[in-house]
Amino acid sequence: MEDSMKHKNHFLVVVLLITALQLTACSKNPVATTQEVPPVQVVHLGGNEPTRVTLTADAAKRLDVQTDSVQAELVSGVERTVIPYSSIVYDTEGNTWIYTSPDALTYVRTSVDVDSIDGDDVVLLEGPPAGTAVVTVGAEELFGAETEFEEE
Repeated sequence: MEDSMKHKNHFLVVVLLITALQLTACSKNPVATTQEVPPVQVVHLGGNEPTRVTLTADAAKRLDVQTDSVQAELVSGVERTVIPYSSIVYDTEGNTWIYTSPDALTYVRTSVDVDSIDGDDVVLLEGPPAGTAVVTVGAEELFGAETEFEEE
């Protein structure tokens, strides 16, 4: 009787193991089916807007991206477009760029022509209109991410 009980217990253990293995084989592997979203997506645009950089919320938080608005201010009695100096990014050829933010987590590199720099303010000859959101913290990181992930 004791042998019969041992055989039943062994039989139950074997059945449970086989069932567990079958269930494991049938289950989907979440790592294999889940596609990871890259922290940065770079899209090359045509015309005067060469790139659009889109970040995930986590990437924007890690970079601590902050924006301010382009201002229209009186400079020497004339209304001019003014941005914070921290917005300016220089490329390897010395061209000046800023990143505007038309949508949340989206940044567009835009060429600007600088007239003068006065402390923390940059007076523009050409650039986006007053009220445009411009990146003031994290612009260099966006430029680095853009150039690092560029496809050749």
